[in-house]
Amino acid sequence: MKMKKFNKTLFILAVSALALSSCIDETFPEGSTATSEQIGASASALEASLNGIPSQMSKGYFVYDDQVHETDMSYPQFMIAQTEMLGDMYPLGSNSGYDWYRNYNTFSGNVGETSYFSYLPWFTLYKMVKSTNDIIAAVNIDDPNLTPAIKGAAGVAYANRAFNYYLLTVFFEPVENIYTDVTKVKGLTVPIVTEKTTGDQAKNNPRVSHDEMIKFILADLDKAESLMKDYTPSSRLFPSLAVVYGIKAKVYLWDEKYDKAAEYARKAIDTFGGAPVNAAQWEDEKSGFNTANQAWMWYVNYSGESMRNLANFTGWMSAEADWGYSSLTKPGIDRSLYDKIANTDFRKNTFVHPDKFSFHNYKTSRNAQFITDAPAYLGLKFRCKAGDWETYSIGGAVDVPVMRVEEMYLIEAEAVGMSAGIGAGLAKLNSFMQSYRQPDYNFTTGDLRAFQIEVLTQMRIEFWGEGNAFPSAKRIKPDIIQNYVGTNAPADIFKLNLKGIKPNWNLVIPINEMDANAALAGLNNPNPTAVVKGPTPIGQFATK
Repeated sequence: MKMKKFNKTLFILAVSALALSSCIDETFPEGSTATSEQIGASASALEASLNGIPSQMSKGYFVYDDQVHETDMSYPQFMIAQTEMLGDMYPLGSNSGYDWYRNYNTFSGNVGETSYFSYLPWFTLYKMVKSTNDIIAAVNIDDPNLTPAIKGAAGVAYANRAFNYYLLTVFFEPVENIYTDVTKVKGLTVPIVTEKTTGDQAKNNPRVSHDEMIKFILADLDKAESLMKDYTPSSRLFPSLAVVYGIKAKVYLWDEKYDKAAEYARKAIDTFGGAPVNAAQWEDEKSGFNTANQAWMWYVNYSGESMRNLANFTGWMSAEADWGYSSLTKPGIDRSLYDKIANTDFRKNTFVHPDKFSFHNYKTSRNAQFITDAPAYLGLKFRCKAGDWETYSIGGAVDVPVMRVEEMYLIEAEAVGMSAGIGAGLAKLNSFMQSYRQPDYNFTTGDLRAFQIEVLTQMRIEFWGEGNAFPSAKRIKPDIIQNYVGTNAPADIFKLNLKGIKPNWNLVIPINEMDANAALAGLNNPNPTAVVKGPTPIGQFATK
C-alpha cells in the first residue's frame, strides 16, 4: 500500500514538473508588440484576467486542481505556514495529527526537495507569477494612448508580481544558522521568470543574487506606482497605490534599508487613510477577521459557490467551525507568546484563558459549554461568517486579510528606531500601542536589539494566524524557545529550542525545478529534515 502511494506521488510530481515551464508561455508571439488598438479590442479580456488574480489567491487545491494535499490553498497556506514556522501556533486538540502544516513547525517529517512543503510554496507563487506575466505581456506601458484603466490594470499586475517575488525571496533566500550549511547558496534568491522569458532560458535560469532580486522587485513597484497614480481599483481585492507603498516598505525592511522602509510605511498609512481594527471588531463573534474593514488595505475573498469544504482558511483557523480540520486540531497560541500579552490588551481576549469565563466573558457563535470544554489558549480570532459554524459555504465565505494598516505602523516603528535612533522608534511603538491596543503600554529600553525583539513580539501577537511577522523574524533571528516550563507544545516533536532561526525557515527548492533547470545544479538550500529532534532540554539550545 505504501509503495502504491509513493508511486502515485511520484507520478503527480512528474506531471506537475511542467508547471514552471508553462510560466513562460507568452500572450503574444515572441517579439510582437501589442498596439493600443489591440488592447482596446481586448480590454474585457484583460479585465477578466485581472479579476482572475484574487480568485486564484483563494483557490482551494490551486496547484494540483485536485485533492492531493490539504495545504494546497494558494495564498492562505502562507498565512498558516508562517505562523507555524514561528512556533506561535500549535494543534491543541486530541486529533493533532490532522494538522497538515505541522512540518513547518517541527520539520520532523520530510521538508526536503521531494516534499509538498517545498513543492507547493514554490509552484503556487510561480503559478501566480505566470498570471501576472500574461497581463504584463499584453500591455505596452510605453504607449501614450493607453487609457487610465488599462494602465491601472498593468500596474496591479506589476504590484502582484512584485509581491509574489517578495514572498519567494523571503521563503527561499537562505539565512545563516548553526544547523545547516548555507555557504554555497548564501546571498542567492530564486530564478526570475518574466513575460519575456523563453522556454530555453527557463531551462538554464539561475538563482539571482539578493541585490539583483531587490532591484527587480523595486523596479516592478516603481512601474506600478507610476501606472496607478490616476487609478483606483474597483475594490481592495486588488492592490491600490497605498498597497504598492506597503509592499515597498516590506521589501526595504527585508533589505535592511530602514530609512526607506520607514518612508514608505508612512506613505502607505497616509495614502490609505484607514485606521487599525478596534476592540469591538476584534472580538465580534460574527464578523471578527472575516469581513474587510477600515484597517484592511488588501484582502482576498472566498466565494460560497466555488469554495472547497476542506481547503479553505476558516476551516483551518476558526476554532468554532465544524466542517474543517480546525474542529479536530483546535489551533491555539503558544503559551509563552500569550503570556506576553498584557491583560489590558484586548487582543488577549481572542485566546481562551485557562480560567475561561473567570478571566473574560468570551463571545462565541457556539455556546458557553464550547468555551468551557475548549483547551486553554485556543484561538478565537478568526470567526465563521455571520456566525454560521455549520455550513461551510456560508460560514467559510469570508474575506481574508493580505495587508492591514497595523503592519505599516509596526514597520515604521522598527524602521524609525533603526534609522533615526531608538528614542524615535520607541515613540512610534508606544504611540501605536497606547492609541490602538493597550492604553497603559510603555516599553523602554536602551538596547537596539531588545527594541527590535519587542516590535517583533507585537507583530507576532498582532498577526497571529496571518503570518506577517515571519519575514521580520527571519531577518532578526530572535531564537526559538518552544520547550520551557509550562509549555503547551502538544508533543516532543514541537518542543524545540533553536539558536537564531529554525533551519526550515530556508525552504528547499523542489526536485522538479532542480531537474528541469540546469543552472540550479548543486545550488539548492540544504535539506533541514530531522537535523534536530525534539525534545530539546529546557534551558538549552539544540546543537546540530
